[in-house]
Amino acid sequence: MTLDWWGLGLQAVNVLILVWLLGRVFWRPVAGAIARRQQAAQAMLDAGKTAQEQADAALAEVKETRAGIAAERDSILVEAKASADATTKAALSDAQDRADALLAAARTAIGRDRAIARKENARRAAELSVEIAARLLGRFNTPAVQAAFRAGLVDAIAGMSAADRAALTASTADIEVVTATDMEDAERTKIEQVVKDALGGAPTLRFVTDPDLIAGLELRSAHFVLHNSWRADLENILKEVEDAA
Repeated sequence: MTLDWWGLGLQAVNVLILVWLLGRVFWRPVAGAIARRQQAAQAMLDAGKTAQEQADAALAEVKETRAGIAAERDSILVEAKASADATTKAALSDAQDRADALLAAARTAIGRDRAIARKENARRAAELSVEIAARLLGRFNTPAVQAAFRAGLVDAIAGMSAADRAALTASTADIEVVTATDMEDAERTKIEQVVKDALGGAPTLRFVTDPDLIAGLELRSAHFVLHNSWRADLENILKEVEDAA
């Protein structure tokens, strides 16, 4: 078998030309297109990575904002609860103070009303006792009792100062001799003499009847009263009872 070296050479030349043409016409554009596609893909990957990073950053910011909002909400809730508790406590304290004040005022009023009621009851009881005593004593207005009151009147006049006796004696106005019942002339004369002797002068006397005296003898003028009767004694007792109450 013989080789056609010229044919092989031509075939080799053709292959070289074909390879050169393919490299020149096909492979370079394809490689450039592939490179450009790779660059575009890399750019897209880089843009996606950047977008992912931005999204992650935004998500982290959202999470941080949410955490801040939650913390602020918790703080607001704590402050609101503390304020509500303080307001409630203040309101309860104020209500308690008002209730205590009302209770104290009520106790004071009750105590005052009780004291007034006790005093009023004591006064009424004393008045009733005096009234009963007056009715009972009115039954014992006997000559012996009148004699005792005459003696008491003499002692009362003797207990006056000399100046008061002199002024009473020198008075131009009548001096009233007050009795509980009408006196007979003889009794009036006796009383008139007793009074004049006790005063040491001769004043003008006028007899007046006052049943409220119950029993006794009293001297009265425009500016002077000498009490000497059961009524005066009972009134003194009533006053002492009222003052004690």
